Order: sequence, then structure tokens, then C-alpha cells
Amino acid sequence: MRRVRFHVREAESSVAAMIRHVVMWSVRGDDAAARARNARVVRDAFAQLRGQVPGLLALDVGIDDSRVDYACDVVLIADFATRAALADYATHPAHLQVRARLGDLRSARHQVDYEVADADSGLSDGHTIKTAGNAPAG
Repeated sequence: MRRVRFHVREAESSVAAMIRHVVMWSVRGDDAAARARNARVVRDAFAQLRGQVPGLLALDVGIDDSRVDYACDVVLIADFATRAALADYATHPAHLQVRARLGDLRSARHQVDYEVADADSGLSDGHTIKTAGNAPAG
């Protein structure tokens, strides 16, 4: 399994800013049905992080339905209270368990982290974690 290292840069502003963490994966599978099953496994595994990680303000996990060949299969969009909360998430036991459980099910990973002004947050009310996809999160 490929190890992923998280590098957190210091915030450029002096005000603690919320951080949006966006990760997209492609999943393995011998055919479309297997990839669809694996995408649901990835989505459901990350959705289970609800309420387990301090500083995780919002979580949205979705499965691509465009079916274009260059699209990723699953996207996770998470808002963290601070850069430190994002750094703590990287080593949080619940997150590490999800990563271990998924193993090499994911074949590619892309990530973007950026500052978001609180007023710009559209993922949730700051307390509710939403999950997108075909199955309910809870």
C-alpha cells in the first residue's frame, strides 16, 4: 500500500481560517459494476467519520455520476476549523482505520486544501455533517 504524507503549510493570514479539504479518488475494479461497488465502499467508509474527529465541521462524500472517462469516482469535501484540525485528522485513529480498511481499493488520489472564509462555507450549518450519494449516511 502506498503511504501518503500530509504536509500542512502555515496559514498566510494571522486569523485562524477554516480549511476546506478536497480529495478525489479513482477506485479499482475489473468492470463498471465492481468499480461502482468499490466507490460505495469508499463513500460509506469516509461517511462513518461523522462526529468522530474534533475540528471536522462539515463532511460531504459523493460518487461521480457523469460517467465520463476522465472523472474520478469519489469525492470528499471536508471543512476543518483550522489547519491544525486538518493536521490532527491526518493521524486521527478513526481516519487511520478507514484508510487501513480501504487498503489499495483506491487507485489514484488527488487533493486540494484551501482557506475558506466562514461566511463562504456552503457545506453545512457548522454542526451537521451531510453525505451525498445514493445511500443515507446514518
